Amino acid sequence: MDDKQPIIIELNMQKIMRDNIILTIVLVILMIALNALIHQRFTFDFSLVDYIYLFTAYILLIILHEAFHLIGFMIFGGVPYKDLDYGVNLKLGIAYATTKQPLTNAAMKKALLLPFWMTGVVPTVIGLALDNFLIVFVGALLMAGAIGDFYMYKELRKYPNDAVVKDDPKEPKLYVYEK
Repeated sequence: MDDKQPIIIELNMQKIMRDNIILTIVLVILMIALNALIHQRFTFDFSLVDYIYLFTAYILLIILHEAFHLIGFMIFGGVPYKDLDYGVNLKLGIAYATTKQPLTNAAMKKALLLPFWMTGVVPTVIGLALDNFLIVFVGALLMAGAIGDFYMYKELRKYPNDAVVKDDPKEPKLYVYEK
């Protein structure tokens, strides 16, 4: 990075939370309808144990979502493990994964979307294949939960792939340095 001022991409968390609620409702309805269409039946049977499984799977997949960001930083950006960090920002109510090392824009975009595919799409497809309503439901929740990643991805598309992107370690913010 040089002495040029970075372009700052900052997320509007209130807008993202509102959009997340809307997208969650839409995706859950669509995926449940798709499951019913594929298997020619509709079931909405939940026991207390199912709710416990749902909650547990959701928490585990949120953890995996952040882990896949870290994996993406290492695979696509060549970031060593020691330069990674993760946790929960209780003030913002979000889990996060970050890297101390800047990445190319191309690598950052890949790392941003990897969790969507691995914790949202893959479980949904598995749930649809198995006709498992709970897995479909959790997959839809995690697909919608990646909305902040998509907002960042959308903003990063405006810049060349060789631009350098630095992740803010505390805030949902990226710093872009164009060459």
